[in-house]
Amino acid sequence: MKFRILAMILFLPFLGFAQERGVGLRLGEPISITYKDFIEDYLSIEAMIGSGGVNSDSYYQQDFENNPPASNAFYIGQNTQKGISLNLRAALHEDFTETFGIEIGYLLGYAGAGVQFRSVNVTYFYDVNQIGTNPNLTEERTNIDFGPEAFAGGEYYFDELPISVFAEVGFFLELLDRVGHIKGQGGIGVRYLF
Repeated sequence: MKFRILAMILFLPFLGFAQERGVGLRLGEPISITYKDFIEDYLSIEAMIGSGGVNSDSYYQQDFENNPPASNAFYIGQNTQKGISLNLRAALHEDFTETFGIEIGYLLGYAGAGVQFRSVNVTYFYDVNQIGTNPNLTEERTNIDFGPEAFAGGEYYFDELPISVFAEVGFFLELLDRVGHIKGQGGIGVRYLF
């Protein structure tokens, strides 16, 4: 019994550190439902499922021109619909509570990397031979992007509430579909801790 009480007293400072699992909502690019868990005091893993934004018009025009439905097809435009975004990532954490003089709750800074899968449904509008002769030609495609991402941010954990809030920035590098295309990302969010 004395050993258990002594162990609880010795490990009490470690129980306050963010080792809770959390599920929440991330608003930004991509907008996602997020699940985060700590493997070690300083190492977390996270899974996100949601919807990523679409790329620029020139991105899809170049995609069409690199792979036209017919050799004499002329690009007119496109309509895009967001698809799914999946992220798997890991992050290293550092406690900045004392650095910023925080007396209530605690603040963790983090940086990490992961992989991301994104899809966007694209409807291309095009013509053949002369522009304006068949303006109703369309082709449906699914644009699939896959590659690594890197990110950094901060997460504040409340003392009295089972809630954390976070903000982060990062980038995604395409390796599948258009090698080398970089997309800036970022978001803010909240997690319920359990």
